[in-house]
Amino acid sequence: MNRKADGLMTKITTKQKVVDAASLLFYQHGFHGTSVRGIAEKAAVNVSLISYYFKSKQGLLEYAVTTYYELYLETIESVIMEHTSTNKIQQLKELLTEMMRYKTEHFQLTAFIDRELSLDSIFVREMTVTYLAKENHYIKKLFVEILHPDFKKNKSYLLMQLKGMLSAPHMLKNEWHNQMMDQSDKENFTHNYMQAIHLWIDFLAKTSS
Repeated sequence: MNRKADGLMTKITTKQKVVDAASLLFYQHGFHGTSVRGIAEKAAVNVSLISYYFKSKQGLLEYAVTTYYELYLETIESVIMEHTSTNKIQQLKELLTEMMRYKTEHFQLTAFIDRELSLDSIFVREMTVTYLAKENHYIKKLFVEILHPDFKKNKSYLLMQLKGMLSAPHMLKNEWHNQMMDQSDKENFTHNYMQAIHLWIDFLAKTSS
């Protein structure tokens, strides 16, 4: 029984090591610039294990991104459920903060995905249909509700600005490296960065003076 549990844990750990190694290399070199052998060397595993777990590099990418987004959407839905009795502005702030925290925790894969989303590809179209549409639905619903009437005519542009602010840290590689050193730095960055966005949201929720 224990040996079986230990074996399962080893399998899970090894699989995650491969995903983590691939995330780092995809982030550094892009999908096409990363080889299966390079991933295996980074993860300190045999190349055959990657074929066993994922079939191919494309299979590994799909697994990593799918897992990333499924956990991401679970986080979003959990926050929404947890704050249903909170006022709309606070709900939006809590939601956006947890979204940024998740993105920061997985910054290498986040940066790679955001970079890929700037391209027109089958990968991007699949992500848009399956996951990004849900993310957009959750953000847009709350965001439009909190806008003061003076700003509602510009809601599409403001929503675009919000999405840009959520993506910016992962697209600006040099600034990101200067901010992210360890876990406490990630938490401090998330807190400080979101405080600035929260002030912007407060402004949009009130009349302009």
